[in-house]
Order: sequence, then structure tokens, then C-alpha cells
Amino acid sequence: MISQIDHLGIAVRSLDEALPLWRDVLGLKHEGTETVPDGMSRVAFLKCGEVAIELLEPTRPDTPIGKFLEKRGEGIHHICLRVKDIEEARAKMAAGGLQLLDEKPRPGAHNTLVSFFHPKSTRGVLLEIASHPGEYHHM
Repeated sequence: MISQIDHLGIAVRSLDEALPLWRDVLGLKHEGTETVPDGMSRVAFLKCGEVAIELLEPTRPDTPIGKFLEKRGEGIHHICLRVKDIEEARAKMAAGGLQLLDEKPRPGAHNTLVSFFHPKSTRGVLLEIASHPGEYHHM
């Protein structure tokens, strides 16, 4: 069901300020920047082996990332696991007691389908699953 860690999401106040650390100082390859389809955040993906680092900048203070930053400051926001079949994974994980935050998979960055699970059901970790329709390798 789960093939690997897809990416680690890190909330930042500014992509322009955060990107140089990850790209220039740490030497990770910047794979691109885009606005997520729901329009609530801009993201930059950086390649780190088979896993990506996703920097998340809110587009407005009242978005989930904006609220996270206000409450907790910059830092790790979520872990995303890659799945081949998002519907199957959602069903198995929900049957195992994980609480879905999304009624159905929704569009994510890089043409993915994503779903989130409530941290109260995952021992305090905001968990995302993502499928990459049409391909099974990230970016």
C-alpha cells in the first residue's frame, strides 16, 4: 500500500527567504515552485534522494498553513506517504482507525491526488497520502 515517504512538508513564512537555505546552503535541487490547486499555499519542492522537501508558504494568514505558522512558527508541518491507489489506501487506513480530514481525494501539487488524516488519530502527526496518477515516481 505505502511505497515510500513522498515528502516532508515544512511550513515557512516566505519561500524567497527559506529557499536559499535548502537550495544554496544544503545543495538540494530545486524542482520547482507552484501554487497548490486550492490556492491556499505556494510550495517549492527540493529533491533529497528519493524523498522531497516541500516548503509551504501560505497565500493568506487565514489558511491552514497561515494558522499553523501563527500558532507554532516555522517547522515541520506534515509527512506525506506515497501510495499507488489512494482510494484503497484511504479505505484501509480509515478502517484501521485513522480519521480522514478530506471527504475525497483532492488535487495536490505536481498533479497528485492527496488526502490528509487528523493528527489526533496518528499520534500527533499530520499525515498526508499522495498518489501520482500516470506515474509512480516523484517529480
